[in-house]
Amino acid sequence: MRRIADRIRDGELLLADGAWGTFLQKLGLVPGECPELWCLKRPQEVLSVASSYIEAGSDLVETNSFGGTRYKLEYFGLQEQVAEINRAAAEISRKAAGPNRHVIASMGPTGKMLLMGDVTESELLEAFREQALALASGGADAVCIETMSAIDEACLAIRAAREVGGLEILATFTFQQTVDGGYHTMMGVTPAEAARAATEAGSHIIGANCGQGMEQMVGIVRQMRAVASDVPIIVQANAGLPKNVNGVDVFPELPEVTAGWVPAVVQAGASIIGGCCGTTPEHIRAIGKVLKDLQVTKRK
Repeated sequence: MRRIADRIRDGELLLADGAWGTFLQKLGLVPGECPELWCLKRPQEVLSVASSYIEAGSDLVETNSFGGTRYKLEYFGLQEQVAEINRAAAEISRKAAGPNRHVIASMGPTGKMLLMGDVTESELLEAFREQALALASGGADAVCIETMSAIDEACLAIRAAREVGGLEILATFTFQQTVDGGYHTMMGVTPAEAARAATEAGSHIIGANCGQGMEQMVGIVRQMRAVASDVPIIVQANAGLPKNVNGVDVFPELPEVTAGWVPAVVQAGASIIGGCCGTTPEHIRAIGKVLKDLQVTKRK
């Protein structure tokens, strides 16, 4: 396969996948259960998630490995199974993707903070390297370092993936909207700062995921594009902002509403569009239809 960034630079618009966590919950994942362990204990259900997105038209599919570092897995006593779990996660998504779709293996935050002295830089680097190696061995051709809030942690994850070699690297941050209409992560990082840091650290693709619906992603992408003029941008937005209904977070946005904001997100500078929390294969299918229409228009 051609590399993702090369396809984008040649003018393609690519479709990513949608939510994993909320999808697994619908399949029976209960609070307090380790999602990544399903790669070993319930692989067919995990495969069904990846396959659903491939069937919906996704060019890129993630893996069930968001909390796959040893620091996340140790909460469940699984820290010695990092390699086994992550390798299985990549193998499952590769099986769904086949040889012609990209597997962008998920690597999320560790929950440890360098600022608080929870962990050292070398320990974080080794944890991310351990995960990235296992994901690569399972067939991932890229990693998506996602839902990041701290620049130092994100850059260490990027460095670890680069040291593994052969992996294309995507790095996305999660932003909240401020009272003055701006955006920053919970660690105070703006979209421009995140874009600049991730690019300088060596990420091939940058972007934003979770936290906001597609409408809010327009402003975030504009700020990233302003400081990273030639770096591909990915957006994976929630199905709107969550509403708490009887103690449960519900993502209310219908597929056509989410997809309706895609032209503005592309106009702002994004070239890879998908979904995060609350999005379904129906959302991805709707986004894909808009991207296809935009691609036709772009080529005229």
